[in-house]
Amino acid sequence: MKKIKRSQRMVDLTHILLTHPHQLFSLPYFVEKYDVAKSSLSEDLAIMNEQFHRSGIGRVETTTGASGGLQFIPAMPLEQAQATVETLCEKLTDNERILPGGYFYLTDVLSDPQWLRELGTIIASIYQEAEVTAIMTIATKGIALASAVAANLNVPFVTVQRDIDQTEGSTVSVNYVSGHSPNETVQKMLLTKNSLPRGSRVLLVDDFMNSGGTLTGMLGLIQEFDSTCVGGIVLGELADDKEEITFPYQSLVVIEKTPDNHSVSAVRPGSLFYMNETPAN
Repeated sequence: MKKIKRSQRMVDLTHILLTHPHQLFSLPYFVEKYDVAKSSLSEDLAIMNEQFHRSGIGRVETTTGASGGLQFIPAMPLEQAQATVETLCEKLTDNERILPGGYFYLTDVLSDPQWLRELGTIIASIYQEAEVTAIMTIATKGIALASAVAANLNVPFVTVQRDIDQTEGSTVSVNYVSGHSPNETVQKMLLTKNSLPRGSRVLLVDDFMNSGGTLTGMLGLIQEFDSTCVGGIVLGELADDKEEITFPYQSLVVIEKTPDNHSVSAVRPGSLFYMNETPAN
């Protein structure tokens, strides 16, 4: 194989790292792949890491030792994350988004690849040190956002169902309360037994939180699998108090409605930006 130029090598190396976030590669693998000295490869990685930092897309982490290793960690700077969410808040300040039942229309955001990439990176930046091994969401609207977060963290995601799917095999189910009093209803959610390994560290991801019943139900499922919930994150939530939530959760945006429940009074950045953990600077 003909030895490639340094510029070609760096383009190829950048592509591999960007498309395989949080995957550890051995340094000798790239030394052999590009037929290059380890010192030259280290120089390449230093240049890439500096540019990644300047561009606000993440960093290259290297490990020392006999073999050595490297991985790309996606991370959005705090200022950029805040600006992105503020732009989202402006987009969502629209009374036409209020739906019957107190829900909020977010489908256009959740179907936009650019928004999903940016929001997935923001969430992954927050939870990159939480040792997440699985993402959990519920069918159907949260799937796209959960997939974006899972891709950034390089972990699988599992989808909780509300109805039995005979093609998925045996399931574990829990009951949960949906809606606000006096319109509360008891519903059931199910998860295939083989979809979540015991002892997983799970991040809950959902599109919208009204009363908090869905997140509470998913937390119950995690416990049924002898696993740990490392956090919960929703794209949007109402500003009302949610007494049902008994564990820390975060939101990207908070929607405030007028007392008559027919208009949006404000949309502001959510609690995600007031955590101790913040996107990388």
